[in-house]
Amino acid sequence: MAQASIGIIGGSGVYDIAGLENKRWEKVESSFGEPSDELLFGELNGVKLAFLPRHARGHKIPPSEVNYRANIDVMKRVGVTDVISVSAVGSLREQLPPGTFVIVDQFIDRTFARNKSFFGTGLVAHVSMAHPVCKRLGDHIQAAAKEAGINAVRGGTYLVMEGPQFSSLAESELYRNWGCDVIGMTNMPEAKLAREAELCYATVAMVTDYDCWHPDHDHVTVDQIIKVLLENADKAKSLVKQVVPRVGADAKACDCGCRSALQYALITAPDARDTEMKMKLQAVAGRVLK
Repeated sequence: MAQASIGIIGGSGVYDIAGLENKRWEKVESSFGEPSDELLFGELNGVKLAFLPRHARGHKIPPSEVNYRANIDVMKRVGVTDVISVSAVGSLREQLPPGTFVIVDQFIDRTFARNKSFFGTGLVAHVSMAHPVCKRLGDHIQAAAKEAGINAVRGGTYLVMEGPQFSSLAESELYRNWGCDVIGMTNMPEAKLAREAELCYATVAMVTDYDCWHPDHDHVTVDQIIKVLLENADKAKSLVKQVVPRVGADAKACDCGCRSALQYALITAPDARDTEMKMKLQAVAGRVLK
């Protein structure tokens, strides 16, 4: 099985990066079912990467049916320590126009039809989600965006809705009143599962259009949205190319608290832990189940 240290989860347009060497697609098995797709392995400036199309190549899987557990599990299995999530979002703020990248630091999870934890009956764990993304990884992304000339805003709250329908006007206004900045359908439970797997995780939310609260929303054409999507994909590729060397050379990464999130999280007494659950969780939680 191929190995990688940095994982990128996002749309297929992000993976066609100039300079990516030794590219190959490889199927990786998970004890949590089928991941969205095979992993694309490659090397960029000597750093090993693993790319995963969240919705599968060709965008075949809707947000509610993505197997988030399997996706994070396979990342852990191939040695990934840092996950950069790239996702398209709608803007809930006038000052975040289409084309803006938001380095999210908070989430409000409004999803309800997804498996949100690796743990359960037989082996219970509670991890902290007070600060749901890795600040260290966010710092690298912010610096890389500046180098690449990308308009990236540091900090913002991402409202994750279930979908697949978009929000009503009343919902959009409610989320604005809650202080949310962008809205999308994919980063939960992805961020929660990354924390349970002790992975450093950060989100780059790419604004494609304003959500329906905006007076110009109904006048936006499909062609305009596709144009922004393609432009965002090009910028995302530039961002990945800039951020990978920074993350790969980070000598302090091993000290990051994300990588010990399970240290005091397991509640079930060792002699009461379900054997089958322990086997299933070897990739995700093997460090603390020894």
